[in-house]
Amino acid sequence: MNRIVLSTRNQGKIAELNAMLKDFGVEALGLDHFPEIPEIEENGLTFQENALLKAETVNQATGLIAVADDSGLEVDALDGAPGVFSARYSGLQATDEQNNTKLLNELKNIPPDKRSARFRCVIAAVGPKREPIIAQGTWEGVIATTPAGKNGFGYDPLFFDPDLGQTAAQMDKSTKNSRSHRGKALRNLLLAWPEEWRGDRA
Repeated sequence: MNRIVLSTRNQGKIAELNAMLKDFGVEALGLDHFPEIPEIEENGLTFQENALLKAETVNQATGLIAVADDSGLEVDALDGAPGVFSARYSGLQATDEQNNTKLLNELKNIPPDKRSARFRCVIAAVGPKREPIIAQGTWEGVIATTPAGKNGFGYDPLFFDPDLGQTAAQMDKSTKNSRSHRGKALRNLLLAWPEEWRGDRA
């Protein structure tokens, strides 16, 4: 079975990718298997730059195919902010609650019909003998006026999906994965997954 490295220590992401890769004869390892790799500074100006930076760094350090993602929230009324700064919107050590509070304050005078937003995810895969593979996914919604739901993380309590009538934090895991930007990006990545990276070519 071929092994690849997912540029994260998030066990949820690792399990999600492994479930999708099992039919490809590929096993994804997380960075917890490579403690010598330090935290990678995400200093790119776009999601794609950050995803490529992480994937290329891990590929060079391990010699294995590396997959990395970067994602965030884009709010139209804020000209696409917080964007690549989503995790540190209210500071480098910001908590989810602090980021959500800042977002609500920024939108306090914006009416409901002007609060359109989307989650965006870009995934990069870097391996030998080919150009990097880039895939992305988006999830359209609006920013609620008050948080709702206890599931998820980040901006999930404020991100409202009009089609389902729920925030991302009110959805169960399977529903969220079927709708989410990350789930779509992963599925798009697998559509482009090369034959030579599959386990039957190992």
